[in-house]
Amino acid sequence: MSDLLKRPMKVAVLGVTGLVGREIVKVLEQRSFPVSEFIPLASEHSAGTTVEFRGESYVVTVVNDTSFNDVDLAFFSTGGSISKRWAPAAVNAGAVVIDNSAAWRMNSAVPLVVPEVNPDDIRRHKGIIANPGCSTVQSVLPLYALHKAAGLKYVSYSTYLSVSGTGNEAVEALATGSRALLSGEKPPKDLVYPHPIAFDLLPHIGAFDQDGFTDEEWKLVRESQKVMHLPDLKVSCTAVRVPVFRGHGASIVASFERNISPDEAKEILTGAPGVKIMDIPGDSVYPRPRYCEGKDPVYVGRIRADTGIDGAIAMWVVGDNLRKGAALNTVQIAELLS
Repeated sequence: MSDLLKRPMKVAVLGVTGLVGREIVKVLEQRSFPVSEFIPLASEHSAGTTVEFRGESYVVTVVNDTSFNDVDLAFFSTGGSISKRWAPAAVNAGAVVIDNSAAWRMNSAVPLVVPEVNPDDIRRHKGIIANPGCSTVQSVLPLYALHKAAGLKYVSYSTYLSVSGTGNEAVEALATGSRALLSGEKPPKDLVYPHPIAFDLLPHIGAFDQDGFTDEEWKLVRESQKVMHLPDLKVSCTAVRVPVFRGHGASIVASFERNISPDEAKEILTGAPGVKIMDIPGDSVYPRPRYCEGKDPVYVGRIRADTGIDGAIAMWVVGDNLRKGAALNTVQIAELLS
């Protein structure tokens, strides 16, 4: 345990009423994180609401210029613009910030960390540490384990991302739209996505660039390269929003400097930290978002030889995006701090 964690800390959570913020609070409790004082923060919209932490009720306050006074550690679960506004203020007040937005991830001065992959990167932080995107976190866990054994050369992602990755409003939009369609009614206009998400698939996550790629797709490309320290890794990606409440899936094809068989890949992944094999397809045993909900590991199944690239491995990876993809990874970063 680091020196920081040997003493109880004053901990702030900004964005505490959101899906990830609430999950961070839950993970702090479950892992007995040493909190001496708990500061729940949010925007004006959530001011005055309450959150529970270790059996006590706390009133959420609006983040302001004094919110981070004497705070040791600040978990940020907000949009990028809010993070850019308040993370430097928290650092100037003496806090270490672990941020879940995309605001700092590709900043060369900010470590982008998955503890099972690149824990030593945390030591060069200058006050801000970035948590990768949910799909990146769950994908690099099995990929990095295979990379250490065979040298990762190319990876192709097709991701299937649940609506909880967007937030509370998206979860409600899926619920409302589903109820309407099941009742034979026209779903209400979706205020979250370009089209109603209920019973549909949207290959559109973030803005499109001039070449037709989305922000989410580029995020997975660049974050994978940064986290695994593979700047020349060839990566392709298609990202799709699916009508699932919680849990992200990814279909991954990976090729290596040294060809590996499916059996070797399974053996490697059986011992990989944070990974669990769930792969008996003949008995319908494979990872599913509903099964993974609320669980910490990233689950890997459908491990097989790819039919298009000699020596490549295809696999299906699923994880709870609010747990390992966000809150759990964030708290694990905090546990590494020195």
